[in-house]
Amino acid sequence: MTDPDIARLGAAFASFLHHFRPCFLRRRTAAHFDSYCRGLLSDLPRKSVEPIALACGTAVRTLQEFLTTAAWGHGQARDRLQRRLAEYLGALPADPLGAVGVIDETSCLKQGDQTPGVQRQYLGCVGKIANGIVTVPIGVAQGRFQALLDADLYLPRSWDQGRKRCRRAGIPDGVRYRAKWRIALDQLFRLHAAGVRFDWLTFDEGYGGKVPFLTVLSLAGQRFVAEVPVSFAARPAGASEGRRADALLTAQDARRGRGYRTRRHTHPDARGRAARRSVQVRGHGYTLGVAVNEATAAVKYFVTNATAEPLARALQVACRRATVEHSFRIAKTEAGLAHYEGRQYVGLVRHLALALIVLAFVAIHTDRLRGEKPAGGGGAGVPGAERALRHLIPPAPGDGRAASCRRGDPLSPAPQRAGDPVPQEPAA
Repeated sequence: MTDPDIARLGAAFASFLHHFRPCFLRRRTAAHFDSYCRGLLSDLPRKSVEPIALACGTAVRTLQEFLTTAAWGHGQARDRLQRRLAEYLGALPADPLGAVGVIDETSCLKQGDQTPGVQRQYLGCVGKIANGIVTVPIGVAQGRFQALLDADLYLPRSWDQGRKRCRRAGIPDGVRYRAKWRIALDQLFRLHAAGVRFDWLTFDEGYGGKVPFLTVLSLAGQRFVAEVPVSFAARPAGASEGRRADALLTAQDARRGRGYRTRRHTHPDARGRAARRSVQVRGHGYTLGVAVNEATAAVKYFVTNATAEPLARALQVACRRATVEHSFRIAKTEAGLAHYEGRQYVGLVRHLALALIVLAFVAIHTDRLRGEKPAGGGGAGVPGAERALRHLIPPAPGDGRAASCRRGDPLSPAPQRAGDPVPQEPAA
């Protein structure tokens, strides 16, 4: 990147943040918004309230109040972000697959029992049951552009059944337990209202195994490719009863099937063989597929309601799931998505919204910079844009109270009280 490139990024970041000014009634609150977003885009090793406040010269308590008690519309900010991304997606060049929405979940370890939604549950970040929280985001991939569009906290049943605990964490009575697929469905409705349209959706077996979810999407005319478990029940044509997916199609069927190769931007191309079969699930027609990966011998089952589409296209859509995993890595390492340290629900929700705003800016300008580079300059990734910005954007002016917050003397929040283990909830 040249110096003019960096200068343009700094001006663009300021302009991007200005787009959210209507969400704030007071100029001072808007200034804290700028400071927090700068902190999320900085090279701080931990991007929570305290290190961000110390780095930008603001009192720690002041930035804590901005995140938890100040009056500003974080829901409005999320809606404005989604409308902005809908406009950007609509202006992108045509892509063979169009806009592919990716539903997944992400998690992070947390100590204690006070962080909203924390309990012992399966955490993908460590691949086992551990103490932590889970969020359900929706991402989008169109061509080489990828971004996260929304994210909601998953509130387990154990929290929903303890409303006193919820009130201590500031969780409104209207926020209740919802299965993860229902959270994703509500997000899809919200994104549709913001103008986001998906040509395809893809998701893993945690969502693909939920037949009501597939039914709603089919009734809405939304095409999808869903990974399903081997126990997924479907009825072949002419049969009166359903059978398991691995009884309808076997790994041997896949090995005798057609070869495929799917192109992936952030991973090596996937090669393998696959087979398909027409099935019925609760009155809706689907294509059931089985694919075996040449390199790993992994066998995956999937269903799609786009029954007229070639098998190769369905596999290409399914491979777009890897994009959201890349977005999660960037979100956690470059935008502090998993760095929230607090006990208040509003603070956590606002932290998620601000991280999405910063990620959207980086996604948009990474895409634009990539387009300006010659073919050999494919390294215009998120970290490069982040490094350029963090040196350019000056810290926010202090508010007169930061003198007591010396850098290197962290004011740690009160430690969380260790509680009794919370029983593991079955997968929703």
